Amino acid sequence: MDAALSKLDWSLVQTFLAVAETGSLSQAARQIGVSQPTVGRQIKQIESDLDVTLFTRQPRGLALTETGAALLPHARMMADGIRALSLTAAGRSDKLSGPVRITASVFTAQYQLPRILAKLRAEEPEILIDVVASDKAENLLYREADIAVRMFEPTQLDIITRHLGELELGIYAATSYLDRVGRPDGFDEMFRYDLVGYDQNDDIIRGMREIGIDAQREWFATRCDHHATYFELIRAGCGVGFAQVGIGDACPEVERLFPDFPMPTLPLWLAAHEAVRSTPRIKRVWDALAEGLSPSVL
Repeated sequence: MDAALSKLDWSLVQTFLAVAETGSLSQAARQIGVSQPTVGRQIKQIESDLDVTLFTRQPRGLALTETGAALLPHARMMADGIRALSLTAAGRSDKLSGPVRITASVFTAQYQLPRILAKLRAEEPEILIDVVASDKAENLLYREADIAVRMFEPTQLDIITRHLGELELGIYAATSYLDRVGRPDGFDEMFRYDLVGYDQNDDIIRGMREIGIDAQREWFATRCDHHATYFELIRAGCGVGFAQVGIGDACPEVERLFPDFPMPTLPLWLAAHEAVRSTPRIKRVWDALAEGLSPSVL
């Protein structure tokens, strides 16, 4: 077994980790980007190479054997070492070319990043951009992204951050909707209009209650948690809702209501792993994002 370990292929260890963490060949295949039969063959190969049994089949998937559980911490240490090697190598690259992976919320990715990235691509055609539009926080330590645009302050160790400012929020409705139902004279009249709110997310309701408005889910005639779709519902005329002022004011189909009403703000942060932040291509994209996003914040 010692000789087998010295020749062990990292890809097999990666597959072992994926199956151990997901408990499923199919989920592991999706996680590492290969086919399910390939995962099955690789598990058989690593078991053959090490002359051990790593998994047992159960009704709902695969479970680690005692041997598999004993090897798992060491496999994770190997994965951490590979990630550290990758980060260090990426941080040493001095070329203003190659891929840069950006993660941002769905709303930011749809309404703010395209114009910034189009300008960047025209100026730096050798830099290739991957955009991960997601409302979950990709892990910069695991190289799921090189740069993150966050609506909260990242607190992970070894992460460099920059606070770009605060995003102003406003209340909006489509001109077509207001032309049909009339325009309110004051904030107190807002609740006689159709409201656009969230579905499972309770941020709007909690925010209203914090300022003394006993909001209920039933108040919102149209509900959606997908932020980009949420804004499109407002723009199409479903009712009154909330949006970033930088986006709402730039949209000719909607009007801002009650601009003097005090609204909370959203923080906007850039984040990157310190090992890659100074890499020329990543620094160039970082600077382009900071410049392009800053006009949208207070």
